[in-house]
Amino acid sequence: MAKKQFKAESKRLLDLMINSIYTHKEIFLREILSNASDAEDKLAYRALTDDSVKMKRGDFKIIITPDMISRTLTISDNGIGMSREELDENLGTICKSGSLQFKENLEVGAQADDIDVIGQFGVGFYSAFMVADEVTVITKAFGSDTAYKWHSTGLDGYTITPCEKAGVGTDVILHLKADTEDEKYSDFLQEYHIRGLVKQYSDYIRYPIEMLMHKSRQKPRPEDAGEDYRTEWEDYTEWETLNSMVPLWQKKKEAVTDEEYAAFYQDKFNDYEAPLDTIRVSAEGTTSYEALLFIPAKAPYDFYTREHEKGLQLYSSGVLIMDKCGDLLPDYLRFVCGVVDTPDVSLNISREMLQQTRELKVIAKNLDKKIRAALEKLCTEQREKYETFWKAFGLQMKYGLVSNYGMDKEKLQDLVMFFSTNGDKETTLKEYRQRMKEEQEFIYYACGEDAAKIRKLPQAERILDAGYEILLLTEDVDEFCMQILAEYDGKKFKSINEEDALPETEEEKKAAEEKNEAGKEVLAFLKETLGERIKEARISRILKNHPVCMVADGPVSLEMEKHLKRQGADMAGFKVERVLEINADTPAYEALKTAIANDPEKAKKYAELLYCQALLIADLPLEDPSAYTDLVCSLMI
Repeated sequence: MAKKQFKAESKRLLDLMINSIYTHKEIFLREILSNASDAEDKLAYRALTDDSVKMKRGDFKIIITPDMISRTLTISDNGIGMSREELDENLGTICKSGSLQFKENLEVGAQADDIDVIGQFGVGFYSAFMVADEVTVITKAFGSDTAYKWHSTGLDGYTITPCEKAGVGTDVILHLKADTEDEKYSDFLQEYHIRGLVKQYSDYIRYPIEMLMHKSRQKPRPEDAGEDYRTEWEDYTEWETLNSMVPLWQKKKEAVTDEEYAAFYQDKFNDYEAPLDTIRVSAEGTTSYEALLFIPAKAPYDFYTREHEKGLQLYSSGVLIMDKCGDLLPDYLRFVCGVVDTPDVSLNISREMLQQTRELKVIAKNLDKKIRAALEKLCTEQREKYETFWKAFGLQMKYGLVSNYGMDKEKLQDLVMFFSTNGDKETTLKEYRQRMKEEQEFIYYACGEDAAKIRKLPQAERILDAGYEILLLTEDVDEFCMQILAEYDGKKFKSINEEDALPETEEEKKAAEEKNEAGKEVLAFLKETLGERIKEARISRILKNHPVCMVADGPVSLEMEKHLKRQGADMAGFKVERVLEINADTPAYEALKTAIANDPEKAKKYAELLYCQALLIADLPLEDPSAYTDLVCSLMI
């Protein structure tokens, strides 16, 4: 039999198929199983209108047979098979897809709805040459009495000869390559490895994928066995269905229990805890898809590292395309796990990557809305669960709020939480707003490393005495959140360090001006004594009973300065302008004023003491702790 050459520059194209298109060699099994599924779909569709088929959907199956001795892997189906002409056309012409043609020829109707062939490009079969140096296809078309054998060793072409085959369908026989130092092709003959690949890539092919498994079991103990009886084992074989066939997300919601969802999540995403929440999404229309999403109870160990990869598992008609499709989730929802199954996204020729299409963007946008709605529901209806979620992923949500210059702040502002002076638990902005007094003009906040310390800040005293609640910002990103948000529900955010945080009467303004005028000498002395360590000293309008505090002048606060230093930022480019505020209504101020007039050297010590106290209150490091202790001791003498 003369060997035929592949058509249309096929040698070059086939070389491209084998060496360039697919990233992972293991993909070959997915492609061949998908072809087998398509063949069975075609015959199943024909059975709907042709009584001569005499097969029901439950009769179809795919069988995998590994043979370690002959180093062959056989994938067999009892689908529609191929004639000689179809063999020549489909396997002799690269990029000729019989499945695609079948799709195009399907009439739109109720019967066609149950048929969803997978193949599109006509190249999947040739992935077999990544692992095999010889491929044989034995096939018998439905309605034909003659079977044919297609055989090829790759680039040198193929032969087609008549042969014998008992029933309709197709056997694809791969003669695996010899093992090398870099590649162990014999792994594809290991039962456990085959099972793993089927589970990973083809678990939801609608027909059973079966394999005869070699197992071991304990023999029954003989009735007359004595005390010296030793347990005996025996080997046996058993047919096992390797795939689940029906995805959990395609079952009716009422038919799936919470326990089944939890088991699926724990198995699929390697978590020993059940998810906090499960989200089912089903959409039909111009873009159809099914999604099954999970919100984990805790963050993975690498979640806040660069190594963590976001994304959902993407399936196309039940076949795994991508294990981590990052385009389906925004960064602020990168903690979500789950699967999306759709026939409507555009794939590249290898079916390993996506093309950026409108359909993909539509799915991503809809999932974003559904997930945020689920989180809002958790927050309002199952607060304990939401607090668990927030403990694990709250920081990510805050980063999402401030990233991209606050582009997503409207989406996330009702989901973020902060500590406040109203109890020990975190609160949402909506809850804070609902508790606001009618006359309250601003949403107040204060920053620090610890909520308990922030509550004791001297700047907070006057706000609390007015009966107003303060948000206690303990995360580095919190203050950035305030700046990005700027306002919430018509109320601006206001730091307790700002002079205009509380409204002043005309009398209060006049009194403040008088104090400033009277304190010019004291303020000038403080500036002269402390030098470049402070930008200026001023009579405080934010302190009530405490003598002193330190604030920043300008857009960068003291807490931001600390955060930037912790991040290793170069602070040489700018300087946080520190302002020493002193309370003119305290004995400490009077003592300083008196010392300036009567004992300037002692006054200098008072100035240093007040400066150090202000640093300590602001949780800033002392420049010279030893000098500070010496200073305190000297004032005791």
